[in-house]
Amino acid sequence: MTSLLDQAAVVAPTSAGANRGVRRPVMAMVAVGSLLAVWELVKVLVPENGVSVAGVRVLPRTDDGALPHVWSVLAALTEPEVNVAGARSVGAAIVSSGLFTFGLAVLGFALGTVVGLLLAVTMQRFVWVERSVLPYVIVSQTVPLIALAPLVAGWGGKIAIGGYAWQPWMSITVIASYLAFFPVAVGMLRGLRAPDRAALDLMHSYAAGWWSTLVRVRLPASVPHLIPALRLAAAAAVIGAVVAEISTGTTGGIGRQIIVFSQQATGDASRLYAAVLGAAVLGLVVTALVSLLDIALGRYAGRSPGRKDRS
Repeated sequence: MTSLLDQAAVVAPTSAGANRGVRRPVMAMVAVGSLLAVWELVKVLVPENGVSVAGVRVLPRTDDGALPHVWSVLAALTEPEVNVAGARSVGAAIVSSGLFTFGLAVLGFALGTVVGLLLAVTMQRFVWVERSVLPYVIVSQTVPLIALAPLVAGWGGKIAIGGYAWQPWMSITVIASYLAFFPVAVGMLRGLRAPDRAALDLMHSYAAGWWSTLVRVRLPASVPHLIPALRLAAAAAVIGAVVAEISTGTTGGIGRQIIVFSQQATGDASRLYAAVLGAAVLGLVVTALVSLLDIALGRYAGRSPGRKDRS
């Protein structure tokens, strides 16, 4: 009887995890399908010139220059980028520029993660650092990114590191890390304080130092808080990279591609929306990479050390 109960206890969580693994992609597909259906419904029901009340527009225009059909956006991916023989397609241009932005976003994400982790560990270790630094960390996120990007690019143009001049892509990486470090710092700080008092008292009774307690108790306990923070940081890094490319005028990335297609969208915005779609997919790809880390650290994702199950 005991053996059967043990087997059931093992199979039940496994089945639940498998169901969640299937349900998440299905729910994502349903959400995307619902969004596309609403898109086309608005296209059908709202007049092309929108709806205005007392001279104030309350519903947007729905003509092809403002809201193209979904199939028009997808068809634009196969069109040539320019009217030249042998020119690459719009989809190929978006993929190429997306790979450029992907590299910068990943670098910004990595840099922001390192800075956020160091800040969180330092603030947890020294209370006076938290009291003096955390308010500035929070206030830093109130600065408009579109105004900060040109400043960073201007400052970077005056910097030379080891005889090497500051490159425009470095400014984009710094701006992406600027958005990424905040959720990591806040989430990690909360996670480092997640262990139960009993677990910390146990380490104290063993005469364990701060480093041993950090490695054996606090870091494993922080994983359930760190993984969602990393997902937010990954998405923020992509946003920062795209906005920085637009603000600084850096060529080669998907942000610049959005500007180019927006200038071409005189009567049909299909290419513009295709580029925006590419940026959205890029954000999903970078965020999905964090899921690999979630899988690798899955043993710590269930509960914190020293915390009893409440089932």
